[in-house]
Amino acid sequence: MIVTMAKTPTPHIGALEGEIADKVIMAGDPLRAKFMAENFLENPVQYNNVRGMLGYTGTYKGKRVSVQGHGMGIPSIGIYTYELYNFYGVKRIIRTGSAGAYHPDLKLGDVVIGIGACTDSNYGAQYGLPGTFAPTADFAMARAAVEKAEAMGVRYKVGNILSSDVFYGDSADGWKAWQKMGVLAVEMEAAALYMNAARSGNEALCICTISDSLVTGEACSAEQRQTSFTNMMEIAFDII
Repeated sequence: MIVTMAKTPTPHIGALEGEIADKVIMAGDPLRAKFMAENFLENPVQYNNVRGMLGYTGTYKGKRVSVQGHGMGIPSIGIYTYELYNFYGVKRIIRTGSAGAYHPDLKLGDVVIGIGACTDSNYGAQYGLPGTFAPTADFAMARAAVEKAEAMGVRYKVGNILSSDVFYGDSADGWKAWQKMGVLAVEMEAAALYMNAARSGNEALCICTISDSLVTGEACSAEQRQTSFTNMMEIAFDII
Protein backbone atom coordinates (compact mmCIF):
# COMPACT_ATOMS: atom_id res chain seq x y z
CA MET A 1 0.00 0.00 0.00
CA ILE A 2 1.29 3.47 -0.91
CA VAL A 3 1.25 5.85 2.05
CA THR A 4 0.62 9.47 1.11
CA MET A 5 -0.24 12.66 2.92
CA ALA A 6 -1.89 14.28 -0.10
CA LYS A 7 -5.06 16.22 0.66
CA THR A 8 -8.35 16.29 -1.14
CA PRO A 9 -9.59 17.74 -3.38
CA THR A 10 -6.91 16.85 -5.90
CA PRO A 11 -5.95 18.81 -9.04
CA HIS A 12 -8.28 16.53 -11.04
CA ILE A 13 -11.10 15.54 -8.67
CA GLY A 14 -13.02 18.20 -6.76
CA ALA A 15 -14.56 15.87 -4.17
CA LEU A 16 -13.92 16.27 -0.48
CA GLU A 17 -13.05 13.35 1.79
CA GLY A 18 -16.06 11.05 2.19
CA GLU A 19 -17.90 12.20 -0.93
CA ILE A 20 -16.72 9.24 -3.02
CA ALA A 21 -17.79 5.67 -2.22
CA ASP A 22 -15.19 2.95 -1.77
CA LYS A 23 -16.63 1.23 -4.88
CA VAL A 24 -16.38 3.12 -8.17
CA ILE A 25 -17.58 2.32 -11.69
CA MET A 26 -15.68 4.29 -14.33
CA ALA A 27 -16.09 5.17 -17.99
CA GLY A 28 -13.80 6.95 -20.37
CA ASP A 29 -16.62 9.16 -21.63
CA PRO A 30 -17.88 11.45 -18.83
CA LEU A 31 -21.29 11.52 -20.53
CA ARG A 32 -21.46 7.74 -20.13
CA ALA A 33 -20.73 8.27 -16.44
CA LYS A 34 -23.61 10.79 -16.36
CA PHE A 35 -25.86 8.30 -18.15
CA MET A 36 -25.04 5.59 -15.60
CA ALA A 37 -25.65 7.95 -12.68
CA GLU A 38 -29.04 8.98 -14.06
CA ASN A 39 -30.17 5.48 -15.02
CA PHE A 40 -28.70 3.20 -12.36
CA LEU A 41 -28.08 5.23 -9.19
CA GLU A 42 -30.70 6.30 -6.69
CA ASN A 43 -30.37 9.92 -5.52
CA PRO A 44 -27.09 10.62 -7.36
CA VAL A 45 -25.13 13.65 -6.17
CA GLN A 46 -22.50 15.17 -8.46
CA TYR A 47 -19.14 15.57 -6.73
CA ASN A 48 -16.91 16.44 -9.67
CA ASN A 49 -16.89 18.62 -12.76
CA VAL A 50 -13.19 19.49 -12.87
CA ARG A 51 -12.07 19.42 -16.54
CA GLY A 52 -15.58 18.19 -17.38
CA MET A 53 -14.75 14.75 -15.93
CA LEU A 54 -18.09 14.12 -14.23
CA GLY A 55 -18.40 12.12 -11.02
CA TYR A 56 -21.45 11.13 -8.97
CA THR A 57 -22.22 9.21 -5.79
CA GLY A 58 -25.53 7.48 -5.05
CA THR A 59 -26.87 4.06 -4.15
CA TYR A 60 -27.58 0.94 -6.18
CA LYS A 61 -29.70 -1.75 -4.53
CA GLY A 62 -28.70 -0.40 -1.17
CA LYS A 63 -24.97 -0.19 -1.94
CA ARG A 64 -23.19 3.15 -1.93
CA VAL A 65 -21.52 3.47 -5.34
CA SER A 66 -19.76 6.23 -7.26
CA VAL A 67 -19.44 6.64 -11.01
CA GLN A 68 -16.61 8.66 -12.51
CA GLY A 69 -15.25 9.55 -15.94
CA HIS A 70 -11.58 8.84 -16.57
CA GLY A 71 -10.87 10.16 -20.06
CA MET A 72 -9.02 8.44 -22.88
CA GLY A 73 -5.76 6.57 -22.64
CA ILE A 74 -3.40 5.18 -20.04
CA PRO A 75 -2.03 8.52 -18.76
CA SER A 76 -5.54 9.79 -18.05
CA ILE A 77 -6.94 6.70 -16.32
CA GLY A 78 -3.61 6.39 -14.54
CA ILE A 79 -4.16 9.77 -12.89
CA TYR A 80 -7.79 9.25 -11.91
CA THR A 81 -7.43 5.73 -10.55
CA TYR A 82 -4.23 6.62 -8.67
CA GLU A 83 -6.05 9.46 -6.92
CA LEU A 84 -9.13 7.35 -6.19
CA TYR A 85 -7.13 4.47 -4.69
CA ASN A 86 -4.53 6.49 -2.84
CA PHE A 87 -6.26 9.76 -1.87
CA TYR A 88 -9.95 8.83 -1.56
CA GLY A 89 -9.73 5.35 -0.04
CA VAL A 90 -11.39 3.56 -2.96
CA LYS A 91 -11.02 -0.22 -2.72
CA ARG A 92 -12.67 -1.49 -5.89
CA ILE A 93 -12.92 -0.06 -9.42
CA ILE A 94 -14.66 -1.44 -12.49
CA ARG A 95 -13.88 0.23 -15.79
CA THR A 96 -16.69 0.00 -18.33
CA GLY A 97 -15.68 0.84 -21.86
CA SER A 98 -15.78 0.13 -25.56
CA ALA A 99 -13.36 -2.14 -27.37
CA GLY A 100 -12.45 -3.16 -30.88
CA ALA A 101 -12.75 -6.88 -31.61
CA TYR A 102 -9.73 -8.91 -32.69
CA HIS A 103 -11.51 -12.26 -32.30
CA PRO A 104 -13.66 -13.26 -35.29
CA ASP A 105 -16.45 -14.63 -33.08
CA LEU A 106 -17.01 -11.31 -31.30
CA LYS A 107 -19.97 -9.31 -32.61
CA LEU A 108 -21.04 -5.70 -32.00
CA GLY A 109 -22.56 -5.44 -28.53
CA ASP A 110 -20.81 -8.54 -27.13
CA VAL A 111 -19.22 -8.20 -23.69
CA VAL A 112 -15.52 -8.84 -23.06
CA ILE A 113 -14.25 -9.44 -19.53
CA GLY A 114 -10.55 -8.61 -19.46
CA ILE A 115 -8.83 -11.08 -17.16
CA GLY A 116 -5.47 -9.75 -18.35
CA ALA A 117 -4.30 -6.62 -20.16
CA CYS A 118 -1.37 -6.65 -22.56
CA THR A 119 -0.01 -3.23 -23.45
CA ASP A 120 2.36 -1.34 -25.74
CA SER A 121 2.62 1.39 -23.08
CA ASN A 122 5.70 2.06 -20.96
CA TYR A 123 3.56 2.77 -17.88
CA GLY A 124 5.00 -0.13 -15.90
CA ALA A 125 8.59 1.11 -16.25
CA GLN A 126 8.05 3.41 -13.25
CA TYR A 127 8.12 0.41 -10.90
CA GLY A 128 11.71 -0.56 -11.75
CA LEU A 129 10.89 -4.27 -11.87
CA PRO A 130 13.58 -6.80 -12.90
CA GLY A 131 11.26 -8.20 -15.57
CA THR A 132 7.86 -7.70 -17.20
CA PHE A 133 4.76 -7.26 -15.05
CA ALA A 134 1.56 -8.96 -16.24
CA PRO A 135 -1.43 -6.70 -15.36
CA THR A 136 -4.39 -8.84 -14.31
CA ALA A 137 -7.90 -8.32 -13.00
CA ASP A 138 -9.18 -9.39 -9.60
CA PHE A 139 -10.28 -13.01 -10.05
CA ALA A 140 -13.28 -12.86 -7.70
CA MET A 141 -14.63 -9.83 -9.57
CA ALA A 142 -14.05 -11.49 -12.95
CA ARG A 143 -15.81 -14.66 -11.78
CA ALA A 144 -18.76 -12.63 -10.52
CA ALA A 145 -18.97 -10.84 -13.87
CA VAL A 146 -19.04 -14.16 -15.71
CA GLU A 147 -21.78 -15.50 -13.44
CA LYS A 148 -23.87 -12.36 -13.96
CA ALA A 149 -23.39 -12.47 -17.74
CA GLU A 150 -24.46 -16.12 -17.73
CA ALA A 151 -27.57 -15.31 -15.68
CA MET A 152 -28.48 -12.49 -18.08
CA GLY A 153 -27.94 -14.63 -21.16
CA VAL A 154 -25.46 -12.12 -22.53
CA ARG A 155 -22.94 -13.04 -25.23
CA TYR A 156 -19.47 -12.69 -23.68
CA LYS A 157 -15.87 -13.82 -23.79
CA VAL A 158 -13.19 -13.81 -21.10
CA GLY A 159 -9.49 -13.43 -21.80
CA ASN A 160 -6.62 -11.12 -22.64
CA ILE A 161 -7.24 -7.65 -24.00
CA LEU A 162 -4.78 -5.06 -25.31
CA SER A 163 -4.43 -1.60 -23.76
CA SER A 164 -2.88 0.39 -26.59
CA ASP A 165 -1.40 3.87 -26.57
CA VAL A 166 -2.21 4.21 -30.28
CA PHE A 167 -5.65 4.75 -31.78
CA TYR A 168 -4.51 5.50 -35.35
CA GLY A 169 -1.69 3.00 -35.90
CA ASP A 170 0.92 3.43 -38.62
CA SER A 171 0.48 -0.20 -39.71
CA ALA A 172 -3.00 -1.21 -40.82
CA ASP A 173 -2.28 -4.85 -40.01
CA GLY A 174 -0.37 -4.43 -36.74
CA TRP A 175 -3.33 -5.73 -34.73
CA LYS A 176 -2.98 -9.16 -36.35
CA ALA A 177 0.17 -9.87 -34.33
CA TRP A 178 -1.88 -9.54 -31.14
CA GLN A 179 -4.67 -11.61 -32.64
CA LYS A 180 -2.18 -14.45 -33.23
CA MET A 181 -1.48 -14.44 -29.48
CA GLY A 182 -5.15 -14.92 -28.67
CA VAL A 183 -5.84 -11.34 -27.59
CA LEU A 184 -9.60 -10.80 -27.81
CA ALA A 185 -9.95 -7.05 -28.26
CA VAL A 186 -8.26 -3.67 -27.95
CA GLU A 187 -9.01 -0.73 -25.67
CA MET A 188 -6.77 1.95 -24.16
CA GLU A 189 -6.86 1.89 -20.35
CA ALA A 190 -7.14 -1.43 -18.49
CA ALA A 191 -3.42 -2.10 -18.05
CA ALA A 192 -2.87 1.12 -16.07
CA LEU A 193 -5.98 0.42 -13.98
CA TYR A 194 -4.70 -3.07 -13.14
CA MET A 195 -1.20 -1.81 -12.33
CA ASN A 196 -2.51 0.95 -10.06
CA ALA A 197 -4.74 -1.57 -8.30
CA ALA A 198 -1.84 -3.97 -7.81
CA ARG A 199 0.53 -1.28 -6.52
CA SER A 200 -2.03 0.09 -4.05
CA GLY A 201 -3.25 -3.33 -2.90
CA ASN A 202 -6.78 -2.90 -4.25
CA GLU A 203 -9.17 -4.54 -6.72
CA ALA A 204 -9.97 -3.82 -10.36
CA LEU A 205 -11.78 -5.21 -13.38
CA CYS A 206 -12.35 -4.01 -16.94
CA ILE A 207 -15.59 -4.95 -18.71
CA CYS A 208 -15.91 -3.80 -22.31
CA THR A 209 -18.56 -3.85 -24.99
CA ILE A 210 -17.52 -4.45 -28.58
CA SER A 211 -18.11 -1.19 -30.46
CA ASP A 212 -16.27 -2.08 -33.66
CA SER A 213 -14.50 -5.01 -35.27
CA LEU A 214 -11.09 -4.94 -36.89
CA VAL A 215 -12.03 -8.29 -38.43
CA THR A 216 -15.23 -7.23 -40.22
CA GLY A 217 -14.97 -3.43 -40.25
CA GLU A 218 -18.36 -3.01 -38.53
CA ALA A 219 -18.76 -0.13 -36.05
CA CYS A 220 -21.30 1.42 -33.68
CA SER A 221 -22.22 5.10 -33.75
CA ALA A 222 -20.93 7.56 -31.14
CA GLU A 223 -24.43 7.77 -29.62
CA GLN A 224 -24.64 3.98 -29.33
CA ARG A 225 -21.28 3.95 -27.54
CA GLN A 226 -22.56 6.50 -25.03
CA THR A 227 -25.98 5.14 -24.14
CA SER A 228 -26.70 1.65 -25.46
CA PHE A 229 -24.08 -0.55 -23.78
CA THR A 230 -26.39 -1.29 -20.86
CA ASN A 231 -25.61 -5.02 -20.47
CA MET A 232 -22.05 -4.15 -19.50
CA MET A 233 -23.31 -1.49 -17.12
CA GLU A 234 -25.80 -3.83 -15.44
CA ILE A 235 -23.08 -6.43 -14.90
CA ALA A 236 -20.79 -3.81 -13.37
CA PHE A 237 -23.38 -2.38 -11.00
CA ASP A 238 -24.56 -5.80 -9.90
CA ILE A 239 -21.09 -7.07 -8.93
CA ILE A 240 -19.40 -3.90 -7.65
